[in-house]
Amino acid sequence: MNFLEPSPVLLAYLFVQKFVWLELIALLALLRVALARGPSRLAAALALLLSLAGIAIIFAPAFGAMAHPAYASAARLMTLGQGLWALLAPSVLLASSAFLPGMRARWIDFVHIALLWGLVGLWIATRMV
Repeated sequence: MNFLEPSPVLLAYLFVQKFVWLELIALLALLRVALARGPSRLAAALALLLSLAGIAIIFAPAFGAMAHPAYASAARLMTLGQGLWALLAPSVLLASSAFLPGMRARWIDFVHIALLWGLVGLWIATRMV
């Protein structure tokens, strides 16, 4: 193995972190918003808004929106803790919606837990490489 080439595990983690995680959380949160009631729906809506904001920040350079005054501080916020905080914040809100009144469709939580284990597993694997 060449030391100048990144490992496939690291590439997979970076791809999931950048282009998959927030989109999946947004999809699950949208499903919870559509199916839940009351406080559970509100927490899922906040998770949806937070993940959509993260997606917008990630894709802002592709759309030339880097000149917006809020972009620089938002992009810095997205990199806190090597980007994990930005991934886990909407995930925590989505997870909290499972414990609030009005929650429906428990399968969303099982899918979310499986995805979270996959992300954590990739993160741990990158530390071992």
